[in-house]
Amino acid sequence: MMISWRDFLKLSAGAAAGALAGTAQSATEFTTRSIPSSGEKLPVVGISTNHYRTDPESEIAPLRETLKTFAAAGGKVIDTAPIYSSSEVVLGELIAGLGIRNQLFIATKVYASGRAAGIEDMDASFKRLRTDRIDLIQVHSLSDTETQLATMRERKAKGRYRYVGVTTSRDSQYPEMESVLKKEKLDFVQVDYSIENRTAAERILPLAEERGVATLINLPFGRASLFSAVRGKSLPPWAAEFDCQSWAQFFLKYVIGHPAVTCAIPATSNPEHLRENMAVLRFPLPDEQQRQRMLEWFLDG
Repeated sequence: MMISWRDFLKLSAGAAAGALAGTAQSATEFTTRSIPSSGEKLPVVGISTNHYRTDPESEIAPLRETLKTFAAAGGKVIDTAPIYSSSEVVLGELIAGLGIRNQLFIATKVYASGRAAGIEDMDASFKRLRTDRIDLIQVHSLSDTETQLATMRERKAKGRYRYVGVTTSRDSQYPEMESVLKKEKLDFVQVDYSIENRTAAERILPLAEERGVATLINLPFGRASLFSAVRGKSLPPWAAEFDCQSWAQFFLKYVIGHPAVTCAIPATSNPEHLRENMAVLRFPLPDEQQRQRMLEWFLDG
């Protein structure tokens, strides 16, 4: 079934309102996955904000519109990091201005070595994001993991953080990620996974599922290579079987069709691209047989 963006937005706004009112409406109207450690449900598409900048000023308006549209559509997960230039500052200002903090699930990171440097990093994130509570704090690129996780857990116990996790976007760190997953009690891991780079599906995603750890997927569109690979090509006709209307949706559906994926976080700073991504929440996902067909088509193409 095909629906317009206007209809999608109306339905999503109703779902978001239902969630705020404490009803189960949102859980039945778009695709969500549960965080294993708590049972809390998240929409399977979020936003990475590594391209959010304060300069030039002309770029702020589309970022504001992107966040406004995201919240209105029932979106929750927004991922950022102190090393993403001024991303945390931009998010703090725009989220406060839009009054949408309570609708969002904010995830940020710590990239530091040593306890003191990690605490300084964490304290600065609270100030930049203009919040006294962060939903998910992650060790960025497995930097001094054991030290930073110890501090994160102390703060989680005090209610400053709701969840803790670790991240990487490099296959070379997967052996270390696997070791951390086996040793540490985590709520989340964040990894690179796409139809082009499927390494995470070999060990990390199955292990996360086995250990009861939620997964965020960065780079679901690859490193700007996926769209180049299909430039000038039409979607295969059978993509209509799971209501796929664009290449962005094709690539997203492949990723979130994996049962161990909790939420994909494509980098999005364009309102139109955001609408295209969020529409995935309303349409069916491919089953495993269809995902295999998608992969074979991509590899043969």
